[in-house]
Amino acid sequence: MPKRHERLYGSVTSFDALLAATNRAVLGKRSKPGAAAFMANLEGELLRLERELSEGTWRPGRFVTIRIRDPKPRMVSAAPFRDRVVHHALCAVVEPLFERGFVFDSYANRKGKGTHRAVTRYERFSNRFQHVLRCDIFRYFPAIDHEVLKLDLRRRIACQRTLWLLDAIIGGSNPQEPVHLYYSGDDLFTPYDRRRGLPIGNLTSQFFANVYLDGLDHFCKEVLGAKGYVRYVDDFVLFHDDQAVLGEWQERIETYLARRRLTLHPRKTAIVASQEPATFLGYTLLPGGGRRLPEDNVRRFRNRLRGFRDRWSAGTADLDTVRQHVDAWIAHAQFADTWRLRHAMFEGGIFDPALSQASARGR
Repeated sequence: MPKRHERLYGSVTSFDALLAATNRAVLGKRSKPGAAAFMANLEGELLRLERELSEGTWRPGRFVTIRIRDPKPRMVSAAPFRDRVVHHALCAVVEPLFERGFVFDSYANRKGKGTHRAVTRYERFSNRFQHVLRCDIFRYFPAIDHEVLKLDLRRRIACQRTLWLLDAIIGGSNPQEPVHLYYSGDDLFTPYDRRRGLPIGNLTSQFFANVYLDGLDHFCKEVLGAKGYVRYVDDFVLFHDDQAVLGEWQERIETYLARRRLTLHPRKTAIVASQEPATFLGYTLLPGGGRRLPEDNVRRFRNRLRGFRDRWSAGTADLDTVRQHVDAWIAHAQFADTWRLRHAMFEGGIFDPALSQASARGR
């Protein structure tokens, strides 16, 4: 049984903790209206937050929700800036208590991890084992069960006021896409009566997502005995030389996930030869160590870049925002074999990174 921690709340809600959280939350957001308004009256806003948290009157605000289709249809929700300050303050204290118990091969939203290291780890295991069980959880964020998550948090946290704050954030989640799946013991109304779903795009949701699947990580590593295992959010893979073993593992994983009210995606879960070309975390991985970007990724970015250029020509695009999107794609693309692609896409254009850097130095 892991150690349960008391007396955490003051470390979350003190003025100094909220100020430090604000400095993290505002990074890259200073020009956003919500952040700018908060920063314009910083001391007053922090004192009000501190008072509400101390008195137990703080409540989550309303989300701003957008639906995106790139790279797949999903709903992304942004909390008010003052709520994001609370999220940062809370995670700074609570996340390390769980981090020390996470397995090595969980790569999402953790310092020193990330997609690139997960892909490298996948390639290493694919060279070592003959077969891979590739798994994806069906509608993961919308399916996360609130009561199951709250029990997970109570395994390490005993501070009642911190648990109140965690419960308030979980309970304040906005409605997500419907996931009406039935599990053992359910009656006709159970999937409708249970609260479920976390908003994609929030720091606390990323943390909660790792907590919710931490048990799966330990189950795969310690109960199944998987020597080759990688997970990034709800995408995870298990390697073995024997297909029959992987088939048995899949059945046992399905049983384990059902107890947590989760289901494997039927079209995205399969056992394949580990040396077959595979798409994993936005890269097409080839035998022998080659990496490419999937064609749909390149096509989507070309269309997005064309839109940026049109808006730039019309004077309706902010250069910093455009550069942020372009730089993010380049950081992803340069981890694959894309030098010629990037060269052809940007050379001499108004969004050529070399020209942008020269322009920035000249200002």
